[in-house]
Amino acid sequence: MRRTRGVAVAAGAAALTLVTVTGAHAEGRGDIRVTKTVVDHGTNVIVGTSKTIRYPIVMTIKDNSGVKGVTRVSTFGSSSGSGVAEQDGSVTCVKQSTTTSVCTAMMKIVPGWMPGYSTLDANVMAGVWTVNATVKANDGDYWISDGIASYKVKRAATLVTNASPEPVKKGGKLTVTGKLARAHWEDLKYYGFTGQAVKLQFKKAGAASYTTVKTVKTGSGGKLSTTVTAASAGSWRWYFDGTTTTMQVASAGDTVQLG
Repeated sequence: MRRTRGVAVAAGAAALTLVTVTGAHAEGRGDIRVTKTVVDHGTNVIVGTSKTIRYPIVMTIKDNSGVKGVTRVSTFGSSSGSGVAEQDGSVTCVKQSTTTSVCTAMMKIVPGWMPGYSTLDANVMAGVWTVNATVKANDGDYWISDGIASYKVKRAATLVTNASPEPVKKGGKLTVTGKLARAHWEDLKYYGFTGQAVKLQFKKAGAASYTTVKTVKTGSGGKLSTTVTAASAGSWRWYFDGTTTTMQVASAGDTVQLG
């Protein structure tokens, strides 16, 4: 059965957030306002194919009479107009002063909700999301705020590296292969990500960090392959910068000794 659309309500049982954008607006009465909002500590929210993801939406709220609380929080894709998230428990508020409180709403995304959530392909949810909230003051003031924050919900990605032969003679040819894949939210599997620029990086034995040697594009099925000259012992890895809809990822290093 397909899920119906609605909004997440702070009071009572958590409700599934499946909402459609109706146009940004703000309305209410009085001086209560959300002055700052931070989602997931300022990082991207990464969603794969099985693990439940929980993340906070932290709002700083001000009113001259003090803050009573938050009665509604919803979040969804800015361009797709849809998203799937559940408020995980009630909003908690911590009083900072007579006029200011910091309120936190915990959100939850379960990948299993995504397939068939609507007639749209679930993958269109990836990208920039927006946050709406309704806040209330002790003197009866309230404010319905759309677009109090923007953040990105991205598809998880995997990246692997294999360098051979091992060991390799100094000055010999080394073939480095790999594969870039990303989560597909319609069937909850990972598929190769083709046509993407991926950096081949090397860290010399004893060095503290990797340096980029060359950039290679993924082929069919997200596969990578290139040949380099082995000048030193060390570790090889692939590094992907990510896109607006897919996470940044680096493979584990494959250490190659000189023989």
